[in-house]
Amino acid sequence: MLSNFEPKILFLRIVFLFTIVMAPVVYGQNKTVQTSGDVLLFAMPASALTSSLIAGDYNGTWQFTKGFALNQVVTIGLKYATNKKRPYNNGNRAFPSGHTSTTFQSAAFIQKRYGWSYGLPAYILAGYTGYSRIKAQKHDGWDVLAGAVVGIGSAYIFTTPYQQEHMQLTFANDNDSCSLGFIYKF
Repeated sequence: MLSNFEPKILFLRIVFLFTIVMAPVVYGQNKTVQTSGDVLLFAMPASALTSSLIAGDYNGTWQFTKGFALNQVVTIGLKYATNKKRPYNNGNRAFPSGHTSTTFQSAAFIQKRYGWSYGLPAYILAGYTGYSRIKAQKHDGWDVLAGAVVGIGSAYIFTTPYQQEHMQLTFANDNDSCSLGFIYKF
């Protein structure tokens, strides 16, 4: 299980693998920043989900799935409700950025479930995805900020820290004595 498992390293390896595999598929555009953001749109959630499955963290897998579904419903709902024009090409449904909400939902899941040492690299990649959407002139800063808020919020609603499920604080009161202790489930 997770005790002999290094999720940060596995997560980064999976993101790298997805990037190598997906880059030629998406590379029909000739803008590198935009292409890498497009690749991260798929690599981030796939890596978060795959890492939790490989770790045997099925509660985490279910939490990720619920957060991902909520994120997609809220993001798409807001896109249709606001129907904001894209800043440079007058395309429809710019608000919020779907790329940004998806990658930030994945990053927030990793951070909340496994901690900041695992979440920080994921947040850096999610931030880069937001930057790529602005650089590609698909969104403005408000679209990206809203996407980040929706993504993080979606993950935080369902995700609990991994340690919380395996470690409990106990308190017992027996006549004249009290005891306080920790229980760790293997």
